[in-house]
Amino acid sequence: MRSRVSTGKDVIKTSKRTPAPSSQGIAFDASSPLPEGKDKQALVRSMFDSIAPRYDLVNFLMTFGLDAPWRRRTIELLRLSPASMVVDLGCGTGDLARSLRRGGNGAVGIDLSFGMLSAARAGGAPLVQADAVALPFRSAAMDAAVSGFAVRNFADLPAVLNELARVLRPGATLALLEVGEPQNALLRFGHRIWFTRVVPLLGAALSDAAAYRYLPRSVAYLPSFPEFVRLLNNAGFDEVTHHGFSGSIAQCVTATRSADRKEP
Repeated sequence: MRSRVSTGKDVIKTSKRTPAPSSQGIAFDASSPLPEGKDKQALVRSMFDSIAPRYDLVNFLMTFGLDAPWRRRTIELLRLSPASMVVDLGCGTGDLARSLRRGGNGAVGIDLSFGMLSAARAGGAPLVQADAVALPFRSAAMDAAVSGFAVRNFADLPAVLNELARVLRPGATLALLEVGEPQNALLRFGHRIWFTRVVPLLGAALSDAAAYRYLPRSVAYLPSFPEFVRLLNNAGFDEVTHHGFSGSIAQCVTATRSADRKEP
């Protein structure tokens, strides 16, 4: 059992992959339309390659350090048995994967951005550059899946959810951490000012201006909770639950892989 935690070799089809070349030179400004499909994928990949060196610093500052307890709570919601194997989808610099390893579980980090993987400190977890719609795992190989602030960056969310359902065993838990919108009117007003005006300035000063102009606008990609329920049900998940963190500044959607899922 422990060999699963230490290497992940029994769940990964192949871990020897040639790093895909990084996209460069993609701009995004206030008047740019939000891209879709392959254009979105190329933009997101280029931006995360660009912001990787200071990603953790800017994340800490823009959330006042709250991103750390949000991630811890997300892992708690997985309700993991000891030595579970978890896929961290859109793993970025490896915060969730590292925490999973510290908790005695196995983790494999997946990200499209080679820049983010290069900057990752994943606590020894295997890291793989891959597209979320074609995960390098055998079917039903994983005990759980987690993702931190990546849902809005997937170019084809229904296909990603279907792929997660394929690699998760029946009964496995999925936890998707994302940004949210506070229900309290005063908190919502302050949050919007911070997120849409201050965060882009902070990102421009410390990292990449285009990436942090994109960040607030990318919230438009997030489905409403009823739409999330529909997408997850269609992919083969049930028991879909919404969890608000810190007054719903952040949110986590959890679901269980259905035992009677039919292959699409």
